[in-house]
Amino acid sequence: MNTSVKVGIGKYILSVPSWLAGMEQKFAKNKVRFEAAMEFMTDDHRRVHHYTVMELPKAGKPLSPDRIAAALGLARNRVVDLLDDLQQHKTFLFRNKEGLVTWAYPVTVDQSPHHLTFGTGEEVYAA
Repeated sequence: MNTSVKVGIGKYILSVPSWLAGMEQKFAKNKVRFEAAMEFMTDDHRRVHHYTVMELPKAGKPLSPDRIAAALGLARNRVVDLLDDLQQHKTFLFRNKEGLVTWAYPVTVDQSPHHLTFGTGEEVYAA
């Protein structure tokens, strides 16, 4: 893992040695914590999350489990279980009261202070 710290100043990015920034131990602790938090994820969890992240900006509206299931070739019940699991871990996505995915980290179709426009023209908010 690259543990160098980068600092942006204007249009320049400078490298700061990790020993100077005192971050080496923090990087190691965060890596262990991150890996433990990710243990629950299967390939299907990742497929659902990646699809929702890519599709929310294109759709510009919440995504239904039916749409996700059809796009990924998974059973609807399986998708609902995966969405439940991802939402329960409070890291990757959120569904509204209708069960539609409104945000998948790092994007959301819910209005937030952080508006994004991609080079492809899609517009979305940052979660």
